[in-house]
Amino acid sequence: MALEKPYLDVPGTTIFDADQSRKGYWLNQFCMSLMKAENRERFKADEDAYLAEWPMTDEQKAAVRARDLNWAMRTGGNIYFLAKLGATDGLSFQQMAGSMTGMSEQQYRDMMIAGGRSPEGNRVVGEGGDAQGPASQTAAWKAWQEETAQKQLAAKVESAQAAPKTAAQGHARITASVYSSHVPAIGAAIDMGKTEEPYWVPLFKGFEPSKQWMKDNRPDVVFLVYNDHATSFDLGVIPTFAIGTAAEFEPADEGYGPRPVPKVKGHPELASHIAQSVIQQDFDLTIVNDLKVDHGLTVPMNLMFGSPDAWPVQVIPFHVNVVQYPVPSGQRCFALGQAIRRAIESYDQPLNVQIWGTGGMSHQLQGPRAGLINKDWDNRFLDRLIAEPAELAKVSHIEYVREAGSEGIELVMWLIARGAMADVAGGKPPKLVHRFFHVPASNTAVGHLILENTL
Repeated sequence: MALEKPYLDVPGTTIFDADQSRKGYWLNQFCMSLMKAENRERFKADEDAYLAEWPMTDEQKAAVRARDLNWAMRTGGNIYFLAKLGATDGLSFQQMAGSMTGMSEQQYRDMMIAGGRSPEGNRVVGEGGDAQGPASQTAAWKAWQEETAQKQLAAKVESAQAAPKTAAQGHARITASVYSSHVPAIGAAIDMGKTEEPYWVPLFKGFEPSKQWMKDNRPDVVFLVYNDHATSFDLGVIPTFAIGTAAEFEPADEGYGPRPVPKVKGHPELASHIAQSVIQQDFDLTIVNDLKVDHGLTVPMNLMFGSPDAWPVQVIPFHVNVVQYPVPSGQRCFALGQAIRRAIESYDQPLNVQIWGTGGMSHQLQGPRAGLINKDWDNRFLDRLIAEPAELAKVSHIEYVREAGSEGIELVMWLIARGAMADVAGGKPPKLVHRFFHVPASNTAVGHLILENTL
């Protein structure tokens, strides 16, 4: 990865970043389960049977059995989660900390009573402090490493016999942005075979050029901005911005049963890279390792790809809160798009990435004003999104509500995708490939754009 991680050269220290979080998700979830007394009893009664219930790696399970906390952290464990395992064994936090230092319990306590470990000589790898050198290891970890080394050696010998391959060079780049409404009734029409009914024909006809364009310009990854509709996020937790970093995402049951669409395959490495980069650019993201995706994500996928047995691209879901106020401003979303572009362009793999903004256009789903549609305002929004996005980003929340309806605020998500385009950073204006507008799809005006970055 091109992203700098300056903490990697701090001796005896594992920083729990987005990569570690993704890698250790199920290990840490297992540890969390030990907060319930009945689970602790089950684990102590038969460790292997209990561990078999969790989709951890074999190495993670081996680290748990060995109670080797250094090893567990290497595989993605976080000390606050691993402390639940130590508590199950009746250990204090001081005993757990001491176990990772190579000291005896008494030696560790004596060090702490004397004032603790000094940072002198322990700030950078290679200094002369007392925390330098390899981590303390159990015999089980050493045996695992020896076996792994033998397997790696055999794999290298085998690969050496194959024809050499030249690695592709370059960085990821955003080639286009796609904008689309994500009306749930569109998904229902697809799922129930109603796309040829007179009511629906004009809408789906408007996306036919987009499907052909997508066949000719298929990306490796789609960074898809959408909002969760009280599906994965209830009122217990309401993240303003949340990025999905898992390897796959199940279609959610929104009350009618899950949609009959394929699982969404993620790109965990790029997602974790984007999360770290964007947070370092002072945008606060929630990192989500377990996420079910609703119609907000799957309907645009159908509109652009049809109904394949498997989605032909990897997807990074990016949720924006537009359900409960306060919601992020248009300017904040536009600036976030610029940070996402910088993050993607710093990823050192030559990936073709598209960024999609979904939701909207004008619609209101609640109260006596339900059914509001404002065609003129919607089309001016499309004009301005193409030609003057920075000015459009200044539109206030109250204008969205008054002119585009209470749920029209979803359009701020389109500004994230627009902010990621090259012209915003001084490049050439994008090429307008396709524009489409239709009223109605159930309760909603439907808008759609495809913009290509130009070299």
